[in-house]
Amino acid sequence: MPFGCITIGEKKDYSNPSDVTDKYDLGQIVKSEEFCEIFRAKDKTTMKMYTCKKFLKKDGRKVRKAAKNEILILKMVKHPNILQLVDVFETKKEYFLFLELATGREVFDWILDQGYYSERDTSNVVRQVLEAVAYLHSLHIVHRNLKLENLVYYNRLKNSKIVISDFHLAKLENGLIKDPCGTPEYLAPEVVGRQRYGKPVDCWATGVIMYILLSGNPPFYDETDDDDYENHDKNLFRKILAGDYEFDSPYWDEISDSAKSLVSRLMEVDQDQRLTAQEAINHEWISGGAASDKNIKENVCAQIEKNFARAKWKKAVRVTTIMKRLRVPESKTNSQEAAAPADTTAPQTGTEPSAPTSVAAPEGAPADVTEPPVAAETNQPAQEAGAGEAASSAEPQKPSPPPQEGEPSSRCNGEALAALQADPEAGDEQG
Repeated sequence: MPFGCITIGEKKDYSNPSDVTDKYDLGQIVKSEEFCEIFRAKDKTTMKMYTCKKFLKKDGRKVRKAAKNEILILKMVKHPNILQLVDVFETKKEYFLFLELATGREVFDWILDQGYYSERDTSNVVRQVLEAVAYLHSLHIVHRNLKLENLVYYNRLKNSKIVISDFHLAKLENGLIKDPCGTPEYLAPEVVGRQRYGKPVDCWATGVIMYILLSGNPPFYDETDDDDYENHDKNLFRKILAGDYEFDSPYWDEISDSAKSLVSRLMEVDQDQRLTAQEAINHEWISGGAASDKNIKENVCAQIEKNFARAKWKKAVRVTTIMKRLRVPESKTNSQEAAAPADTTAPQTGTEPSAPTSVAAPEGAPADVTEPPVAAETNQPAQEAGAGEAASSAEPQKPSPPPQEGEPSSRCNGEALAALQADPEAGDEQG
């Protein structure tokens, strides 16, 4: 049969469930995520431990699509700083993904345990992330959800490598990407602004990671009540669009100018001016020995414990599921609103920049759409229905609580696959 041809009615060759259990011992569930369950698994022959992710097909099209997307991406990659896919089984009812098991600590926990922590330690972490990102970009893969929660030490040995996990939002860059997704605090301006985007979003997120590791503070934050998701995200996104962050005292007083330079180049609002991953690797702070050896542990750890102990950061509980344009200031007229582009040229530091007037609405959306992007909340399963597109009525859905009164859409846990939510522009091209 010629390559690419199929026979009508041809049956797919599924694995039997016994194929999985004959090879692996599956332990109890370690945790449940929105689209899958995670187990520890032991190879019965080698006795080696792995992580197993099980996706149930009955849970809907988005779950099946999430599994197939993660398999596709992970089969393409092989890099020391990326958790490797080891084995895959597809039965009639499930997908089983077996991955390397990382037994080390999260980066925050590692820092808190150290007696000494310097810029050079941060440089080592950032270098490994950039090397993995440069590798992905060479394959035209955009990770789209780089954040500290997805970085872990491979084991507990001294000088363990950093590995990146969580590729369910990764996407092949076939032209620029439309569908917005990711964790709000790490989103690049072009994603918030509903512009087409690509590889530079990963470099922006790496800049956010670097900023946090050097100061213990997030570059963009809002003092709105944690439970007021709508106003919190609206204000947060305005600051991201304007590049409104500072190297504020006293947290940055002991940080080198070289480190500040690299953060600024990675968090450049204009994505065309932003450093690529390879350019960042070549920066003097990474490769030129410019990172300081001064101990910054006390200040960094104090801020980490203050800012990131909350569940919404520690477990990345607020993942965007749908992005709508931000509310413009009430003083703007309708004509000004229609004509004003998103502000992508505001200065990054120093004087207070003006708030951007608007973020472009989706094509076909009414001009007066004002709802801010939907946030996410811990341990709340997402509803299957997306914006403008419902999952097949024939597919059983996961039970989900009704949204709170006044919420424009559902909220989901920290592992939500936002790109697989229906988007008015992206259709089946997402995720």
